[in-house]
Amino acid sequence: MIFSGVPATDGGLEPDSESAPLVHSPLKPAKPEDKFHLAYIIYFTLGVGFLLPWNAFITAVDYFSYVYPEASVDRVFAVVYMLIGLSCLLIIVFYAHKSQAYVRINVGLGLFVVSLLVVPVMDAVYIRGRVGLYDGFYVTVVVVGLAGVADALVQGGLIGAAGELPERYMQAIVAGTAGSGVLVSVLRILTKAVFPQDTDGLRKSANLYFSTSIVVMVICIVLYNVVHRLPIMKYYKELKMEAVEEEKEEKGPLTGPVWRATLWNIVGTVKWYGFGIILLYVVTLSIFPGYITEDVHSLILRDWYPVLLITGYNVFDLVGKSLTAVYLLENAKVAIAACVVRLLFFPLFIGCLHGPQFFRTEIPVSILTCLLGLTNGYLTSVLMILAPKSVQLQHAETAGIVIVLFLVIGLASGSVIAWFWVI
Repeated sequence: MIFSGVPATDGGLEPDSESAPLVHSPLKPAKPEDKFHLAYIIYFTLGVGFLLPWNAFITAVDYFSYVYPEASVDRVFAVVYMLIGLSCLLIIVFYAHKSQAYVRINVGLGLFVVSLLVVPVMDAVYIRGRVGLYDGFYVTVVVVGLAGVADALVQGGLIGAAGELPERYMQAIVAGTAGSGVLVSVLRILTKAVFPQDTDGLRKSANLYFSTSIVVMVICIVLYNVVHRLPIMKYYKELKMEAVEEEKEEKGPLTGPVWRATLWNIVGTVKWYGFGIILLYVVTLSIFPGYITEDVHSLILRDWYPVLLITGYNVFDLVGKSLTAVYLLENAKVAIAACVVRLLFFPLFIGCLHGPQFFRTEIPVSILTCLLGLTNGYLTSVLMILAPKSVQLQHAETAGIVIVLFLVIGLASGSVIAWFWVI
């Protein structure tokens, strides 16, 4: 069985438990409350934030394609962003134990702001709507790569840090990533309805995407540096430090061969969760957004059709990632099996291109797109929550980073397969 070795539960924690799997000293202070759900809200906002830069670059592709008509903008952006992000994550996985997540995340957030500032500033002082100034394109590709570095630092750090906390904080971050997609979809609808699709309108749209992202990133920097001062966060940090000290007493410092052996044990423990994540995003990215924006058409909705389909996907992705706050599927085997079942989306979407006439209409395509988003959201949230809880507390951060690595592999693989699967 391919699922052998996958734990059926989340490693011993109850779904709503906010305690770590350690025996507490009778003298240890009681766990503080998350007053006004402030820590949850901050983690949700951070989830929104770290995907906004990528969404800004991709959503502004109309502007970039107009200014640089000879360049394959979307393909180049995707390859540069994902390959650089993947390379940085590999480095982070091996050296995470020698660095602090707090530093990595702050550096990454700062790099996000820098990369987002370049495009509107360059448009204002150099491009000014003129076509064919490819020096600007090369600079844009560089800042896309810089954003890829920032993504690895921030996403790896945040998911890793959330892995050490109760499940609700991982759920908050994952739901925030879906909230980012919804926010961008709303901005896309707004700009399409308000701005004309000419040079001036495309410039205004792009500047709105990047300005909004910059504002959100600055808010994220402030909130992230606030959240560490909250009593509940200090409480869980102390629990981790106790677990680390206990392990040092048993095994000695985690350096050299000891750390490599520990890392491979962590990878072995979470590998099937990673398999599920890869499969999820191979299916999703093979279909969304390429199939939706290029392969299906509507005589009624015309160029609004892909915009509305993308919005529908993003809304249901958010619904799916929010459902784990209500009910968390604890059986990892069932969750991974559901990821395999999602392969059925391939023949179903092919049917929307080549099947009976009814399947080629707006209703079946819309329903399937919403189901794609719903299942992607729920199963992503389940696997991201369960994976770090399958290892010891002191290794939860590394497990979280490893899961992000699997996630990026799935995203990259799905993006490549998207060019080949539609017949």
